[in-house]
Amino acid sequence: MLKNMSDQTDGDDEAAVDALRSAVMRLSRRLKHQRVDESLSPTEMSVLGTLARCGTATPGELARKEHVQPPSMTRIVALLESKGLVSLEPHPEDRRQKVVKQTERAEAMLEESRRKRNAFLASLVQGLDEDEWAKLREAAPVLEKLAHL
Repeated sequence: MLKNMSDQTDGDDEAAVDALRSAVMRLSRRLKHQRVDESLSPTEMSVLGTLARCGTATPGELARKEHVQPPSMTRIVALLESKGLVSLEPHPEDRRQKVVKQTERAEAMLEESRRKRNAFLASLVQGLDEDEWAKLREAAPVLEKLAHL
């Protein structure tokens, strides 16, 4: 098992971690460019994705999940609301707060974005041989786990 990177690590492990970081970052950048709506920032798209995965949330909860300051999230939510992508509704238990809910328009846009990114990734995968594709399919759950640790 890989030791803490601050400890002495096997050179192969260190090189593998470096290669993984670099590849994931490059692939992520390429996927981010496959957007349906160029008027939305990556942060705004991320907030919509969080709402799609987690359901409604208060702006404070969204700020924590997105690792931004609450005033920044308030601005992001206002922008998304002005574009018709989210709505603010009364909090079910605390009437002083609002919850953010994505609209049907946002759901459709996210679905189209997923289709576009999946098509782009599928076109890249066609350049792999069968053994490489099998390894990538096996690695997908592990990468998903890393993304949520």
